[in-house]
Amino acid sequence: METLTLKSLSFKGYHGYYKEEREQGNDFEVDIMFSADLRKAAETDQLEDTIDYQEVLTIVNHVMEGPSLKLIETLAKRIGDQLFDKFPEVESLEVSVRKLSPPLDVETAYSEIKMQWQR
Repeated sequence: METLTLKSLSFKGYHGYYKEEREQGNDFEVDIMFSADLRKAAETDQLEDTIDYQEVLTIVNHVMEGPSLKLIETLAKRIGDQLFDKFPEVESLEVSVRKLSPPLDVETAYSEIKMQWQR
């Protein structure tokens, strides 16, 4: 089983619990980690034998640039559910969503949720 990771996909999103976050927006990062049998792709050197990054990005973009949501948990679940449905060859999936500089009374680099899917 091989692991394919897309790290720190960056988005400006209008998500957050507070109205100001949904109006002003915030910066987010998304990590995706797939576990799948990718040896055929290594042998054939063909895109159709692996996970197409552009298809992944289309799904993540759709969620991150879509309607405002209140929780990063909801963002992660929507992304993961759609990716897991799109790529049946994936045995396990991990999605992380980070909200950079969340609105707290203390300086904070980010808040993050990690969710996992398993076949």
